[in-house]
Amino acid sequence: MIKAANIQKSYGQLQVLKGVDLEIQKEEVISIVGASGAGKTTLLQILGTLDSPSNPMDCSLNVNGIDVLQLKDKPLARFRNEHIGFIFQFHQLLPEFTALENVCIPAFIKKTQKAEAEKRAKELLDFLGLKNRYDHKPNALSGGEQQRVAVARSLINNPSVILADEPSGNLDSESADNLHKLFFQLRDEFGQTFVLVTHNTELANMADRKLTMVDGQIVS
Repeated sequence: MIKAANIQKSYGQLQVLKGVDLEIQKEEVISIVGASGAGKTTLLQILGTLDSPSNPMDCSLNVNGIDVLQLKDKPLARFRNEHIGFIFQFHQLLPEFTALENVCIPAFIKKTQKAEAEKRAKELLDFLGLKNRYDHKPNALSGGEQQRVAVARSLINNPSVILADEPSGNLDSESADNLHKLFFQLRDEFGQTFVLVTHNTELANMADRKLTMVDGQIVS
């Protein structure tokens, strides 16, 4: 599913990633832990093609069988839209749109027909317990509901992999626990692969594998 070798990233003189090697299998739930500044979010952004390595000629990154480092801007954006779902600590919902509209946005970018996109979005919102929240805007939803809308949005295009950066970091303990269980339910229901960057010990320990980053490298 994901195979990365010698991923390096520097910002000026600061080397954030120091040659990361990583292999993740289909339908695995992987957690990545480590102190702040260890390089976890930077690695996640590169895996998700939101950022690029500093050594593109001396590393490799394959996602779902595609060498993403060889893709130009437009094909890369299309690949990201169709194959990768993102969940952020702060849900990043657009406040002027309803829950249903927020979920549909990646499908509209993919040029999915409106009726088909809305049908799929409603199925996901129903699955996530938000059947009565289609027309609610984010400010009318609880924190846990907003994050579940964000989860539905990440799933709308049936991506191969879901990348989540501190997905429960902004939730109360009950909502966080529900979200953690949801990830494994989604893996079992839809067959997605999950890569979770987290400081939450409970979530990290629930994963199929827990990877620890120290000073820009995976050490265990």
